[in-house]
Amino acid sequence: MDSVIECAAAAVLLWRLWVETRTADSERVEAAERRVRRFVGLTFLALAAYVIAQGALSLALASRPETSRVGIGLAGASLAIMPLLAWAKLRTAARLHSKALGAEAKETLACAYLSLALLLGLVLNLALGWWWADPVAALFMVPWLVWEGVEGVRGEEEAGREG
Repeated sequence: MDSVIECAAAAVLLWRLWVETRTADSERVEAAERRVRRFVGLTFLALAAYVIAQGALSLALASRPETSRVGIGLAGASLAIMPLLAWAKLRTAARLHSKALGAEAKETLACAYLSLALLLGLVLNLALGWWWADPVAALFMVPWLVWEGVEGVRGEEEAGREG
């Protein structure tokens, strides 16, 4: 579900970039930028709700993660790729002066953090039986997800902070 949320943000951002390539009207581009920034804010809030629900359910049911080589491999690949992708998006956002792309890049970083939490959770469960490590680690990122979401929905930026 978190991947669906992140893909929705990326798809809407692609629309915003498409608008910019199709028009020289800066007002239209700025309107698209604001709409997409708000949408990305909503996806941060949706991601926070998903992490809370999934984490609480896992903890309440004492769900032990199934460890597989494929799962560990996918989490490791995501952890290797996502920070690089986020960095490239942040650089592009700065060049384009796009707060929307900057916000979506931060969502890519959230994906990397969730991959790290999953990978550590799988390893800690396998090594020490700490079945709760993954949901607890994921829940720690909820305040940041909510912060980014509220900031995006309101269209506000923290002083001195660039997308």
